[in-house]
Amino acid sequence: MASKYDGLARIIIQNVGGRENINSLTHCITRLRFKLKDESKANTAVLKKTEGIVTVMQSGGQYQVVIGNHVPDVYAVVCQVGHIENKEGGDGGSGEKMGIGATLIDWISGIFQPILGVLSGAGIIKGLLAVAAFCGLAEVSGTYQVWYSVADGFFYFLPIALGFTAALKFGGNKFIGMAIGMALCYPAMVNMSAAEPLGALFAGTAFETNYYSTFLGIPVLLPSSGYPSSVVPVIVSVFVAVKLEKFFKKVIPDVVKTFLVPVATLGIIVPATYLVIGPVVSILCSLVGIIFGAIYGFSGVLAGLCVGAFWQVLVIFGLHWGLVPLAMMNYSLYGYDQILSPFFAASFAQSMVVLAIYVKTRDKKMKEMALPAFISGLFGVTEPCIYGITLPKKKPFIISCIAASVGGGIIGLASVKSFTMGGLGVFGLPSYIDVATNDISGMIWVIVGTAVAMVLAFVLTMMTYRDDAPVSEKKEQAPVSGGSMKKVVVASPISGKVLPLSEVKDEAFSSGVMGKGMAIEPTEGKVFAPANGKIMAFFPTGHAIGMTTEDGAELLIHIGMDTVRLEGKYFSAKAKEGDTVKKGQLLLEFDKAAIEKEGYSLVTPVIVTNMDQYNDVIPTDASEVKAGDTAITLL
Repeated sequence: MASKYDGLARIIIQNVGGRENINSLTHCITRLRFKLKDESKANTAVLKKTEGIVTVMQSGGQYQVVIGNHVPDVYAVVCQVGHIENKEGGDGGSGEKMGIGATLIDWISGIFQPILGVLSGAGIIKGLLAVAAFCGLAEVSGTYQVWYSVADGFFYFLPIALGFTAALKFGGNKFIGMAIGMALCYPAMVNMSAAEPLGALFAGTAFETNYYSTFLGIPVLLPSSGYPSSVVPVIVSVFVAVKLEKFFKKVIPDVVKTFLVPVATLGIIVPATYLVIGPVVSILCSLVGIIFGAIYGFSGVLAGLCVGAFWQVLVIFGLHWGLVPLAMMNYSLYGYDQILSPFFAASFAQSMVVLAIYVKTRDKKMKEMALPAFISGLFGVTEPCIYGITLPKKKPFIISCIAASVGGGIIGLASVKSFTMGGLGVFGLPSYIDVATNDISGMIWVIVGTAVAMVLAFVLTMMTYRDDAPVSEKKEQAPVSGGSMKKVVVASPISGKVLPLSEVKDEAFSSGVMGKGMAIEPTEGKVFAPANGKIMAFFPTGHAIGMTTEDGAELLIHIGMDTVRLEGKYFSAKAKEGDTVKKGQLLLEFDKAAIEKEGYSLVTPVIVTNMDQYNDVIPTDASEVKAGDTAITLL
């Protein structure tokens, strides 16, 4: 059954360089995150102009196509249309090598993204239970305990989930990853710390660690609460385990590989985790916690101002993922986190800027964009606000950062702690309730800081926002004889039968999403330049050519439907990307008979992709054209 996102999915796949250019594909709450073999093959300009795509970002070694809240549906169709299978695991081959920072961000996002929805869901339930307990629901009641088993259970056994996703990301056996997480949560090991310690290492320091047992005479060091709910130890262990697993796969005979590889890998990595990896990582995590604690101790206001001001900038580049493990680490070590608390005001500041624009603008299209973006922002998903409205206009985005900084400063001043990884937007408020003491003061401070940020963002935007001048005011049309508007004529690049775009069997073209124009059913296999101009994109597969004419018209010539799958077979380029060409110059030859014999339609859309810069795009009313005949007139 066809999906309403089929057309959009085809556009995305074609304009990231085709299926063969995709190393891996994942998604988060609002974005498709591609790792491409060659990002230069992606047509970012076309994607940014495509309806259904908010914007495109290139950061952290990822090519990010921002879709919005319905990204899971688009992701599923992209995978289906592009026949993308098992693309979420591993590094996906020989893509461009990333730096250390980009690699870490890529790892963190790839490991946490698959569980983020459930993690937030469990956090929301935990927060709502905190509200219920504050209102009188007994924590020993069956009702509370049943729901709490989900709310707390996912966090308690988090190493198991992270073991799975880490193995998926690093390209190892997912069940070996889970087994490592299970070993870290095993009750006998967790409860070992309830006994009298046999001794302590690093006594008298911030890194003092008791040991309660030994392995081959070596002390087994455990944090005071063990490894349940921990984050970093299992990730590091799985990383090492994947290296071991790949080594054992090479040296162990195939006949016994199925069970001996897990035996050897787990037999080494689990003791190594308890003896070396876990203790070292725990010490490093404690050190990081001490550093951030010192920063907040020095000035909670300054820390809050910085986090609030720059949070949305981090979101733009996907770098906010770098703070998530720090917060999760703090939940594991201390039962609370302060690092992320000031960010809470940011999404609401962004939303109120957009609401002010909605109230003040007279632009009907802007109103249609602003209202759903505002609602989305209240629930913590701000990409439609940022990419669709505030960032392109610059000043509203700066206002939202200023307001978020003030709100974050207030939250930092009060040293607000969150006690669980809660939901986004309004669903995140209960995470600031201390269930142990039924203290809601943290949530109240968050509400105060957020309210100040919202009012400030709304007022400043109302005072400063002005609609952009209409295109007709900014750009005068040059008159021609008789006082008529300037005409731009585009010739037909192909000889053949003329068809309206609505008859093209691809929603991306027939719906007009890509642009206005016409389609041609070719009678010969030659494509000529429809005007003087420059080739801006010439796909390696030969199936599509993008050019800008000397008059400024941006054209796309798309030879056939799904012909990208031929991977260049039967196409012969006579020009290349970057060439300056003259009207009538031969650009491409293709074997019409061979392509049709393969079962592909050669109906060729010829469209104007920057149609919004013209008052009208008028295709010829002729039933047939020859290459060089007038095909489209632009007013």
